[in-house]
Amino acid sequence: MVTPLGKAIEFFRDFGLFDVVLPFLLVFTLVFAILEKTRILGTLKTKDGDIPNKNLNAMTAFVVGLLVVATANVVRTINESIPNIIILVVASVSFLLMIGVFMKTGDLDFTEKHKKWYAVFVVIMFIAVVAIFLNSIYDADGNSYLEVAGFFIIENWDTAIITSLLFLGVMLLAIWYITHEKKAKEKEGS
Repeated sequence: MVTPLGKAIEFFRDFGLFDVVLPFLLVFTLVFAILEKTRILGTLKTKDGDIPNKNLNAMTAFVVGLLVVATANVVRTINESIPNIIILVVASVSFLLMIGVFMKTGDLDFTEKHKKWYAVFVVIMFIAVVAIFLNSIYDADGNSYLEVAGFFIIENWDTAIITSLLFLGVMLLAIWYITHEKKAKEKEGS
């Protein structure tokens, strides 16, 4: 049985709310906010000081939003990626709530009191977001870029390319570890 709310969602889907309106609003808002913050397109002098040029920022954000909506592949990527990122956010908040249950008030300040865990958390989230976007971008054969990369790694696991990349990664981690330890010892010695 179809509910009235289900019919409303189907109406909005047929109307193009999810394929045109919402992606346009998302891209417009993000581009406008970035242009306002960075002031790339200049500022206007007022008696209160310099303010961003809202007309140019709005027009540029409008054009970029329309160009994104005109490209079906980009809209599909946005529509597939955003719900998965929201699942990642919900999982992160749930994880933090679970940790917060076992801590005293004020102990969950990751940025100050738990810097290493904060860095690990940020790296994991960054990798997850990149994987989500790679999984929602498709090549001409209909395979996601994440699948293509996975197949490439599996098929070429014992070749020089993968071995060289793994060796390079291990070397970079070793260099970071060695230089990181020296800085920590210098601080202790001072």
